[in-house]
Amino acid sequence: MERLLSVPTQCGEGESVLVMSKLLSMSDAISRFVTDGSSVALGLQMEQMIPFAAGHEIIRQKKRGLTLIGPISDILFDQLIGAGCVDKVIAAWVGNVMMGSAYNFRRAVEQQEVKVFNMTNFTVALALEAGAMGVPFMPTKTALGSDTAKGNHFFYQIFSPFSSKEPLWAVRALNPEVAIVHLQRADAEGNAHCWGSFGVMLAGVRSAKRVIVVAEEIVAPEVIASDPNRTVVPGFLVNAVVECPYGAHPSPVQGYYNRDDLFFREYQEQTKSKRASDAWLRDWVYNLSNRSAYLELLGEERLGQLPVKQHAFAAPADFGY
Repeated sequence: MERLLSVPTQCGEGESVLVMSKLLSMSDAISRFVTDGSSVALGLQMEQMIPFAAGHEIIRQKKRGLTLIGPISDILFDQLIGAGCVDKVIAAWVGNVMMGSAYNFRRAVEQQEVKVFNMTNFTVALALEAGAMGVPFMPTKTALGSDTAKGNHFFYQIFSPFSSKEPLWAVRALNPEVAIVHLQRADAEGNAHCWGSFGVMLAGVRSAKRVIVVAEEIVAPEVIASDPNRTVVPGFLVNAVVECPYGAHPSPVQGYYNRDDLFFREYQEQTKSKRASDAWLRDWVYNLSNRSAYLELLGEERLGQLPVKQHAFAAPADFGY
């Protein structure tokens, strides 16, 4: 999968080095690393940088039997469920964050087509952190006194070895088969910069068996190296890198574009019935070959309303000695 790529460097005028490129098309990345029956972590950064373009490619390729993992999971989960891709959901909440209900999810639960493991945001984070650390569980007091753990094999009651009277939940570790994250920029090796809300993305990437990084732009390695503290995803964890501008639309990407509120409202109105949802998926996913076609359908006028209107640049950092 990896190939050698010659890139210019700052070693000297006209010099270059060979690096391992993990650049793939979205179609190839999903085809290679998301298999039927996989557990897939998506939307790990809460309400921003949701990898909608990757999710739409999963739908187009008609992946089946997936287990979706995420915290506050927005309408991407709803779309995947509506397309018949999903058997199980491990999440704290699924819906349309802006509008309320997600109708495909609701229909699937009511008709017992999808099994749901109810979590809290914090216990999703703990489960992924345990997976990242290579331990079988994480102890916690959260969710004690609630019904979250009822009939849920992700929770097991234990007692502190230091106080036999103190009950705790042991939250079972999660190791997704694949985590898909959308970030601002990455190099061809998968080293990626991200700023803004991380949510549970860092634990999700470290716990996953395979990682697909989707970036707004691919930059030279020296751009990533110039700000090492912002390199929150190291390339050695990454299996594939995809360049996909506006790949998180309609969710926002800090520093690139805002949340498309109108899109979420329209989705709410256009998916109230199974027939209407199928029509939405046909128009916005199945009939479009890639993200470029999606953006063309969205239109230049709509896109023109989304870019950052008030910039807030970080102060330069000097990493010299």
